[in-house]
Amino acid sequence: MIGFLARRLLLSLLTLLVAVSLVFVAVRLLPNNPVLARFGQHAVPDRVADEMHKQGWDQPVLVQLGRFLRQVLTSGDLGKSFIRPTESVAQGLSRKLPATIELALAALLVAVPLGIAAGSAAAVWRNGWPDLICMSGSLLGVSVPVFFLGICLMSVFSQMPTGLRLPATADFQSRTGFVVVETLLAGRLDLFLAALKHLCLPALALSSIPMAIIARVTRNSMLQALAADYIRTARAKGGSRWGVVLGHALPNAAVEVSNIAGFQAGMLLSGAVLTETVFSWPGMGRYLVEGVKDSDYAVVQGGALVVAAMFIGLNLLLDLLHAWLDPRIRLLHSSS
Repeated sequence: MIGFLARRLLLSLLTLLVAVSLVFVAVRLLPNNPVLARFGQHAVPDRVADEMHKQGWDQPVLVQLGRFLRQVLTSGDLGKSFIRPTESVAQGLSRKLPATIELALAALLVAVPLGIAAGSAAAVWRNGWPDLICMSGSLLGVSVPVFFLGICLMSVFSQMPTGLRLPATADFQSRTGFVVVETLLAGRLDLFLAALKHLCLPALALSSIPMAIIARVTRNSMLQALAADYIRTARAKGGSRWGVVLGHALPNAAVEVSNIAGFQAGMLLSGAVLTETVFSWPGMGRYLVEGVKDSDYAVVQGGALVVAAMFIGLNLLLDLLHAWLDPRIRLLHSSS
């Protein structure tokens, strides 16, 4: 297992390096000039050239990439925002990231239990009305774009608050940015419920696609498990229907379900971009959208580095979870 972990860690680092390099090169191929975005189209050419030289943007792309990677590895510095020169990218991301993490976790807490429950019910009552309802709902979930669903939710539930994480009049100052957790630990039940109310619609919209995918994968995995010989043996021994399903079929389907659930957890970070834009949620996704609009290279490449690191880290943890859930994986790598 130590060799397996070392190989996966090395592969994760190489993947992160490739992802960051591609984003770094891509943003520099954009036609927009960040200096003109700040100084305007009528900026003095000499001033533009001086600023480009000061930022190092007049050098070859590979030289800029090497300097950026060395800067990140040696000091963890992601650079300074060009549009907001008083704020470093690391400061901006640390200020916005907790809101995105809370939104993604809330969406995951909605998507995973409901998706597993719907998929299990569809498998148990195969070709029945629960199967028809669950699979029709999952098809609708993956078909409706997140931004359209968000607009519909805001129109139907117009009384629900959006755009903030707490009421504007709330007398609460968050220290870490995790508002839901801090209000609960502080014993402010009123603000805790208010934070959940603000989080409700964005989390519901963001959870729609992963919930639908998890439901379909769970159904397929459960159907394979329910057709296995050990399920017939468990039923022949007098096991109850749901006892066999929950005690035998669902644990054996857990590896594939956890795989897709972990992948969807990483995808929630990218899906949060649209959700945060629609609901004006003050998170990292909206911060990156503003960086792209302003041609703020430092914000885009720093945000891409953080998102890629989180996504790759989740996949690494998922591999370890699989090795824990499935003894065959441990035996395979211990023998190799």
